[in-house]
Amino acid sequence: MLTKRKTIRRAYRFYGRVQAVGFRWQARTAAQHYGATGWVRNEYDDSVSMEIQATADVIDEVIAAIRRGTYIRIDRMEVRELATDPEERGFRVRY
Repeated sequence: MLTKRKTIRRAYRFYGRVQAVGFRWQARTAAQHYGATGWVRNEYDDSVSMEIQATADVIDEVIAAIRRGTYIRIDRMEVRELATDPEERGFRVRY
């Protein structure tokens, strides 16, 4: 059973109005605010990929904050669990 306090890592792929609307900056700001680590980047198919590491409840808060972005509209998300990276520090925008 997954506890809310255990650090996990998830890969997300977001589809919808997610590029050219401040999505990556919203993600970075939210992740830094809540203390999550990972990265976010635009993809060539107009989607956005993100890997994020934190507790499940922190990840949920980051996703909720991204959804509150003024022009962002997430139509669909793909999510998968990943192994954690104990060496990772910070959250960054990848280009």
